[in-house]
Amino acid sequence: MNRIPPVLISWATILAIFIVWFIVTNVGLVSPTYLPSPQALFSAFANLVVNGYQRTPLWEHIGISLFRALFGFVLGVAVGIPTGLLTGYNRAADAAISPIMAFIRPIPPIAFIPMVVLYFGLGEVGKVVLIFITAFNYAHVNAYAGAAHVPIAYIRAANTLGLSEGQIFRKVVLPAALPHIFTGLKVAMALSWAVVVAAELVGAQKGLGFMISDAAQVFQIPNVFIGIALIGSIGLALNFLLSFAESKIVHWKGR
Repeated sequence: MNRIPPVLISWATILAIFIVWFIVTNVGLVSPTYLPSPQALFSAFANLVVNGYQRTPLWEHIGISLFRALFGFVLGVAVGIPTGLLTGYNRAADAAISPIMAFIRPIPPIAFIPMVVLYFGLGEVGKVVLIFITAFNYAHVNAYAGAAHVPIAYIRAANTLGLSEGQIFRKVVLPAALPHIFTGLKVAMALSWAVVVAAELVGAQKGLGFMISDAAQVFQIPNVFIGIALIGSIGLALNFLLSFAESKIVHWKGR
């Protein structure tokens, strides 16, 4: 069993799930209302590709969701990583910011939706702000963990070599924190992509979240499943890109 390549095991699992899905939906064990058949989903997907959804091309729904998620994600990590590194490395900054982060961290991002709508309205700004909050939270906490858990032996060695505080931060703390930072990036990306669905439930007229919500209300169940599948597939692709970047940048990880 150990000689079987892991990729074959993964594909075999996916194939088995597909076969079970095909059987239970085609012999009538599950109603199409609850679980459409593979061929029904394929037909609905082909229709979405050709005709779009609600007079909007499918690729535009995907594009606007990606824009919202990635814009909020980039802003969140651009603020979260520096503040996380600063608070993890500097005790005074840690004492000032950590109580605020400890208060905010347990609050689910969707709990901010009423406040975001109140302060920023139903437009694009509110949706990006909601995703920003999500990405910032996880980017910050992982960058903080990376900077706070640098082995003390590294710091002492750097001091022995006569490095300044700035040099220690750039050449010791930042490289040591990179694995944690990339872990935070992956979590932040996954949750940003998930939260965009919740953000698009409020006042959106385009996007995959809007498509799922609207299709569910009119019982277009195949379109709901297609929207969910697209979100999962795109999320998987984004995670793969981050993992690839990590393998190139943090090439010493695990060695």
